[in-house]
Amino acid sequence: MTQTLEIKAPKAPTEQIKEEPQIIWEKLPEDFILPDEPVESIAQPLLAAALTEALVLAGLIAAETLIASNMAICTNVNGKTVVKAPDWFYVPRVLPVAPGVITRSYTPHTEGDLPTVVMEFLSATETGEYSVIPTYPYGKMWYYERILRIPIYVIFDPSDGTLEIRRLNSSGNYEIQTLDQQGRYFIPEMNLFLGVWQGKRLENKNTIYWLRWWDRDGKMLLWGSERISLEHQQTQAERQRADAERQRADAERQRAEAESQKAEAQSQRADAESQRADAERQRADAKQQKVEEESQRADAERQRAEAESQKAEVERQRADAERQRADAAELEVARLRSLLEQAGS
Repeated sequence: MTQTLEIKAPKAPTEQIKEEPQIIWEKLPEDFILPDEPVESIAQPLLAAALTEALVLAGLIAAETLIASNMAICTNVNGKTVVKAPDWFYVPRVLPVAPGVITRSYTPHTEGDLPTVVMEFLSATETGEYSVIPTYPYGKMWYYERILRIPIYVIFDPSDGTLEIRRLNSSGNYEIQTLDQQGRYFIPEMNLFLGVWQGKRLENKNTIYWLRWWDRDGKMLLWGSERISLEHQQTQAERQRADAERQRADAERQRAEAESQKAEAQSQRADAESQRADAERQRADAKQQKVEEESQRADAERQRAEAESQKAEVERQRADAERQRADAAELEVARLRSLLEQAGS
């Protein structure tokens, strides 16, 4: 599906150059030979790659966005092709490129928007970043300010961390901007802060100055290596928290097992007490039964004694009756003898 992009013509500065250059926004001719300029410092590609990586990993690069390093930005000025290749630049919207096409250069207003930000990184052997030569092939600052009219021009010295940011004013001139207390500058067009950070990255063992991005909340946009390190730290922290939870769970289990063992011991003691109480009750029951049996035997003995006593009483009464009869018989015999004696006399 073909995308359409509204290309806005550059706004002419209030303060006019004596001879206004004739600018034609045309693509680089196919037969144009780009200058093969060596990279002045090994830090330059590292700085550019680090800036881009942080934006990509933060998901801040749209499909129509162009970010490039040492890519030619070209135009035709007064009939001559002018080419400058910033160390890094950012274009919010560009026209789609056909599949398989390798782009050698970028022409603003023809292939997309004007770059919002261009950056140059200083080196010990190069000072052209400040050049305002107003004649062909033009100084870099003059080209960005007066011809391309790029809103933000960044010059960074990685050797000492000096950061200079210039913004195009209403008169079409660059004004150097004041950094905030953290040494950062907010770029509204990108909704990000740009600032300097000192440290190490990847295999670079030396501590150097880097350009870094921060969001509105002051959170630094991380590189891939930092994200990996952070994820590793988070993983380690999660593992430590998991280990701590497992240890707490083990301690809780051990306490629960100790409580269970204590409860079991108490239950066993209670069972033993119950068994002893049952034994005591059984002994008491046996003793009570024995007492009852002794009482029953005593009652039986008493009943037998009473029966014997009653029997003895009956025997005594019979003996008394027998004695009384004997006494009566003896008296009768005595009476009869007395009668006999009386009759014989």
